[in-house]
Amino acid sequence: MLSKGKLKYIHSLEMKKYRNELNAFVAEGNKLVADMLHAFECELILAKPSWMATQGDIPTKELLEADDEDIRKASFLKSPQDVLAVFKRPAWSLAEADPASSLVLALDGIQDPGNLGTIIRLADWFGIEHIVCSLDTADVFSPKTVQATMGALAHVKVHYTDLAVYLKAQAEKQIPLFGTFLDGENMYTKELSANGIIVMGNEGNGIRPEIEELIDQKLYIPSFPPERETSESLNVAIATAVICAEFRRRQGNAVQ
Repeated sequence: MLSKGKLKYIHSLEMKKYRNELNAFVAEGNKLVADMLHAFECELILAKPSWMATQGDIPTKELLEADDEDIRKASFLKSPQDVLAVFKRPAWSLAEADPASSLVLALDGIQDPGNLGTIIRLADWFGIEHIVCSLDTADVFSPKTVQATMGALAHVKVHYTDLAVYLKAQAEKQIPLFGTFLDGENMYTKELSANGIIVMGNEGNGIRPEIEELIDQKLYIPSFPPERETSESLNVAIATAVICAEFRRRQGNAVQ
């Protein structure tokens, strides 16, 4: 049975303040929760008997059987599914990210949880295991972001730090820093490396000036045909997809 105390606890995790204090986050949905169970320590599961019957041994500290009304009350979704889970936030270490031998994404002030979640899905698809975020980037553990990752958060580690300081330190190590700019070089003709950091900027303002100064590899995604008038810019998640696909295409061609 879902008690008032448990309901209050779940709802409190909608706020970043309490996610930080309680070191926990919420995930919902049959497939999403099943995927997350393999990657994160589970504190609580609220689920219908039909979902429980498909899972076998469920690794959680607390398992509560729920009906439709319980799920509806607890859920952050407009159309709740059969299960909601509370997971412990992982202790990811930024030191694990190694742009000297792999590609790393860096996000400068991404605000929309949907964009952040989509970028995490893209990172997972293209084999990028680490994303480094500025401190003002949307919280990866907000319910909206977690849902938008569609389970990719189980495979991609997201770190928050002073991005300018981090990138300056990487630049001093001669790590290639890539970013997209209107005055950049055509990314389809420019030489691209298999390692380094790809920086993506804020939805409205792009990459902030103090970070732009650190980027030594400025890229431009050309429209087609080049002279045709188009909309002002690409959505940041779409731009990330285009860039990551080109980096991986080059890498794939190099090993053939």
